[in-house]
Amino acid sequence: MLLSFRFANHRSFRDEHQLNLTPVYGDGTEAGEPAPQAVQVVGIFGANASGKSNCLGALGFMRQMVVESDRAVEPGVGLSREPFRLDPDIARQPSRYVVDLMLGGVRHTYGFTIDDDRVLDEWLYHYPLGRRRRIFEREGDEFAWGEESGRRPLEQIAEITAPTALFLSTVARFGHSRPELDPADPQPLHDTYRWFYLMSQRTDPVSGLAALTRAGGSDAEQVRRLVVDLLQAADVGIVDIVVHADPHPEEQSAPGTLRQRLKAAVASMRPPRIHFAHRGHTGTALLDLQDQSSGTRQVLTLGLHTAAMLRSGATMLIDEIDASLHPILTAKLISLFRNPRVNPLGSQLIFTSHDAALLGTIDAEEILRRDEIWFVEKDDQGASSLYPLTDFKPRKEGENRQRRYLNGNYGAVPDLSNHLFEQALATRGDMDDAPTS
Repeated sequence: MLLSFRFANHRSFRDEHQLNLTPVYGDGTEAGEPAPQAVQVVGIFGANASGKSNCLGALGFMRQMVVESDRAVEPGVGLSREPFRLDPDIARQPSRYVVDLMLGGVRHTYGFTIDDDRVLDEWLYHYPLGRRRRIFEREGDEFAWGEESGRRPLEQIAEITAPTALFLSTVARFGHSRPELDPADPQPLHDTYRWFYLMSQRTDPVSGLAALTRAGGSDAEQVRRLVVDLLQAADVGIVDIVVHADPHPEEQSAPGTLRQRLKAAVASMRPPRIHFAHRGHTGTALLDLQDQSSGTRQVLTLGLHTAAMLRSGATMLIDEIDASLHPILTAKLISLFRNPRVNPLGSQLIFTSHDAALLGTIDAEEILRRDEIWFVEKDDQGASSLYPLTDFKPRKEGENRQRRYLNGNYGAVPDLSNHLFEQALATRGDMDDAPTS
């Protein structure tokens, strides 16, 4: 579970900013229940080109470094980072990325600092019994270890860690984890890497459906039901997903000749066929994946992605969610992450949008709560700022946040010039009226 994310000098973000998921209010918590350690949903709003995508991109870049840096970066070539390039002095300074996580009920802090040439610093701490314990600290090529780290194996891996690679990536590559032990036994290196690895793993409909058929049993049925619910909420006409466990019955008859046996063996290796039941005039009709519209495929992809995140307890990132989903469907998606029955492992959803409707209500219920809303705004020097709605001390009830946002009360809206629009249109009209030779 993500508690907070801090980053600096990444694309349009010049200074350090923090996305803090710690709840500020008790909205949605029943009387007597303990407050959650982190909110399950965060929506980030702002104008076009304000830096919303860069905020999610910073977390995505951190994940990419953790998962791939040990093999994706060639020694001596340097690192491919994206600093704030509108100020040459800032662009030459290091970039920094830090997460606070709750893993197995214990807080972990992991982070690193990089420049164009190498990893400058890297560290991992955890806090059993509320006290900080060092797992490792790295400064350049020098490492320091905690008392519980198992120093000798880590020292051997540190010796082969490239200057452009993260130590956490290299440790994962060489398998410094102990999955054969009790899962309750803390494994900070393994658990931290696993959180990054699972975060926001997208899938296409074909591979996602293949995974659905491979899962089998009650697990597959749970995923199928969740995806069907999302498709029905999207009102795309699909009422069910039908999995044919015996994909080619004509080829599964009792084999006789060698040719028939080979044919049956090949057929048994094919994945089960999947059809989508659509409402029709006389009942339902079964259609293949290729018969679905691009919009339906998009919703299906998102549904399969959501199911994967909820099953693993991972963090899901969606950039410009309004490009994929209607606000009503987005509200349905948010409700899944808030539902402890559907989301028992505490998966989180972080998305960006400029759809003000998501700041409002549906059926008198808030789509997003007060401490789940963040804004991004860019100043006149091209630097983005990230800040929460809670800075404005919003009331729980009686405040039309959608209208206040559109009126500019929270900032993070485009500063439009009617004069420039009219001038551009007038210039276009002059060009259209110009004589041609």
